[in-house]
Amino acid sequence: MREMTAGRPEILFLCVHNAGRSQMAAAFARALGGELIVVHSAGSEPGVALHPAVIDAMREVGLDISGESPRGLTDEMGRRADVIVTMGCGDACPVYSGARYEDWVLDDPAGQSIDAVRVIRDEIEQRVRGLLDELLGHDREHPPR
Repeated sequence: MREMTAGRPEILFLCVHNAGRSQMAAAFARALGGELIVVHSAGSEPGVALHPAVIDAMREVGLDISGESPRGLTDEMGRRADVIVTMGCGDACPVYSGARYEDWVLDDPAGQSIDAVRVIRDEIEQRVRGLLDELLGHDREHPPR
């Protein structure tokens, strides 16, 4: 892993449209990691807007992502990231040397019911918690939801 940004790990959550999975992961990472991490989310082919069911599912756990919008991946994001978590973008996601990669196989929330999106959301939350435990240690607080 590269030298971290001011001692803080920099995480990039990357999917195709940046309209669901990567947005949820970034929101959980920001809420749970706070000032201890730097978080970005992006898409290899960004969509137009976040999926409404994703916004609703995150609101249910107290995280408002309604003001977010899909962003395209920039080379700077990729070069700066210590950890890059891909979610379903396969070969559409470029590879940046020096970064640690994780590929999270998760269903795409696009067009799914709120019940299906809740399952995806909860899986993402658990994976983000595990990643932050690895990066920051088990001593950090785990805010309840």
